[in-house]
Amino acid sequence: MTTPDTPQTVYAVEPWCVREQELHLDRLAQSESVFALSNGHIGLRGNLEEGEPHGLPGSYLNSFYELRPLPHAEAGYGYPESGQTAINVTNGKLIRLLVDDEPFDVRYGRLNHHERKLDLRAGTLTRDVEWRSPADDTVRVTSTRLVSLTHRAIAAICYEVEAVEGPVRIVVQSELVANESLPDLGKDPRVAAALGHPLVGEEHVSNGRRVVLVHRTKHSGLRMGAGMSHEIDAPGRLSVEAESFPDVGRVTVATRLEPGQKLRIVKYLAYGWSSQRSRPALHDQVVAALADARLTGWEGLLEQQRAFLDDFWAGADVEVDGDPEVQQAVRFGLFHILQAGVRAERRMIPAKGLTGPGYDGHTFWDTETFVLPVLTYTHASAAADALAWRHMTLPLAVERARQLGLQGAAFPWRTIRGQECSGYWPAGTAAFHINADIADAVARYLDATEDREFEREIGLELLVETARLWRGLGHHDVHGGFRIDGVTGPDEYSAVADNNVYTNLMAQRNLRAAADVAMRNPDEATRLGVSTEEAASWRDAAAAMLIPFDERLGVHPQSENFTNHARWDFAATKPDQYPMLLNFPYFELYRKQVVKQADLVLAMHLRGDAFTDEEKERNFAYYEAINVRDSSLSAQTQAVIAAEVGQLDLAHDYLGETALMDLHDLARNTRDGLHIASLAGAWSALVAGFGGMRAGDGCLAFAPRLPGGISRLSFRLRYRGRRMCVTVSSDRALYELHEGDPLRIRHHGEEHELGEEALDLPVPATPSRPRPVQPAGREPAPRRTDPAGRRMRAGPRGSL
Repeated sequence: MTTPDTPQTVYAVEPWCVREQELHLDRLAQSESVFALSNGHIGLRGNLEEGEPHGLPGSYLNSFYELRPLPHAEAGYGYPESGQTAINVTNGKLIRLLVDDEPFDVRYGRLNHHERKLDLRAGTLTRDVEWRSPADDTVRVTSTRLVSLTHRAIAAICYEVEAVEGPVRIVVQSELVANESLPDLGKDPRVAAALGHPLVGEEHVSNGRRVVLVHRTKHSGLRMGAGMSHEIDAPGRLSVEAESFPDVGRVTVATRLEPGQKLRIVKYLAYGWSSQRSRPALHDQVVAALADARLTGWEGLLEQQRAFLDDFWAGADVEVDGDPEVQQAVRFGLFHILQAGVRAERRMIPAKGLTGPGYDGHTFWDTETFVLPVLTYTHASAAADALAWRHMTLPLAVERARQLGLQGAAFPWRTIRGQECSGYWPAGTAAFHINADIADAVARYLDATEDREFEREIGLELLVETARLWRGLGHHDVHGGFRIDGVTGPDEYSAVADNNVYTNLMAQRNLRAAADVAMRNPDEATRLGVSTEEAASWRDAAAAMLIPFDERLGVHPQSENFTNHARWDFAATKPDQYPMLLNFPYFELYRKQVVKQADLVLAMHLRGDAFTDEEKERNFAYYEAINVRDSSLSAQTQAVIAAEVGQLDLAHDYLGETALMDLHDLARNTRDGLHIASLAGAWSALVAGFGGMRAGDGCLAFAPRLPGGISRLSFRLRYRGRRMCVTVSSDRALYELHEGDPLRIRHHGEEHELGEEALDLPVPATPSRPRPVQPAGREPAPRRTDPAGRRMRAGPRGSL
């Protein structure tokens, strides 16, 4: 075992896998997140099978949570009193091994070899270990783990033990364990009491090689079932015993192995939960899922996993020549994004996916703005499910709007089940842009799929209720402009401001989309109470939307009067004072020109039609100088717009930051779970940035250009039943239609029809422009190589 000087040395750089060639005990928690497996319903952190040592134990079920108190220094109207926190559910990963009575523990004896590999094409986590016990017995342990992408309720582990030198007595204990001990839960004793042991045992049954445990939560009233079943193959005599207790189920296997002989155990796991089904129903659901898994068999599960991923990669893969780290990272990101939502099936996609406990397991606006665009063009059904979950929570959003004295729906800033769980008003409730972010995701999905059933049953109502919020939240001023005052945009270092440009432009799109979709579906719109007059009022508000512009500076202020604020003194800010929210009072941040994350720049990405090319260039340079990137969400947007305005090398630098956020643990908090939105940023920076992809009105537009450090970029995507591939070199772009009818595309502003014949088009040269400056010490790490040809890597970022 080694202790690396920097986290960047942990994983080998390979195009289709993430490999840890030595065990780094000081990086266990990070690797547990990186090696997490999920399908959007079940999430298993990459803990060692023997359970110890660990960084953070973690097994999760999407939307399975416990209630906890939300403390407030002072009570206030509209403040939520109860929070929701995803909990660590029954752990089925545990397989303990004893070799001649010595427990297998990597901290004792000697590790001759230890390697783990996340295979992005097979969808498996494999582990290969050779261990010499303190008593000098040597065994080789090989495990392969998967969470099925085709069987929603199933995970499985194939565990093999081989005697290497002499005969050994082997005992394997395969377990289900509920209410595992967790690291420090914080200083609030009420939170510790709620989350320390959240599960109450209702049933435990052991039968042969199968065990089922059923639990319920103490406060949220949810019930879950977990079960395990085993296939065991051993060369000689075998002893198998099963037992169960309220919080523990165990199947114990004992045998004797001669050198070269193996014990092989296939452990099938099944999980289910419900807020309504009875204990017998959950029990039967788990038993049925185990039966389905055994019928499919281990080899069948592997084959189905590979086939599913082969189909996914055929319409989603991105190839990058010239930057091997980014090549690995973009596939790693796509894999985890797929895992986060593929079988969520009308449940949320959390900010950390199901990879760790960060952010209490909540979903935010990150999902609709950064994650769903990737899924929309690679695996659209997962995007539809995420939006269907928002629709299921719409009654709660309508109720919240009424509580706040507003029309329409007010979606929560952070939540698991649909109730608002943010106890901080300026960066939570006041960030109404989440409504427009959801509407934008709906409009994008409808454009990309032409799914009229979804439009009628889900999309229309989401657009209508979000539009109603804007119409009531804003007002026409004495000059006829439509104002939206007192809101917080994406930049959380500015709060409760008037006419945030991002919010107003996205609300404008929301209002127009609602009117258009209501017109296409008049009967459904009438059912929702939409009158001709109401739809006309949405169009009027959109047409009169106030978009501030500073004529003196020639830039758009982030919000009204923002450019009149004093500039932050970046030269006097020390490196250890980032992230700034942990070192300066919000009051001081709110009254200065300092930006936590891309806000106005994000508006230029998502509403590029509202800005001229000259405005984009000036705006980008202005906000580069005051953006400190204290959020992991920022770099991807800066990469996209840097590429659009011709700052290709700078875009490459930002691409590296967003792509490597977790593989290099740049924010030093990957232990709490992966940054799913930042992982999505690698795709966005490459496809929307260097590929210049924009979509709308049934047309895909591209404006590809590559930086000096990337010699070739190829990406695949799906759009309106087509599957296509775009390949870009330094001076040419090749467009190929692999499936579907001819499609209208634009290449650097010129329209073409893409059919059976590929289009080979020239890429215009990039005009030379001065590189913008960033705040002192906050420049992105360069992606260029040093004189020895080694990649210059990023150091600690300190972002959240």
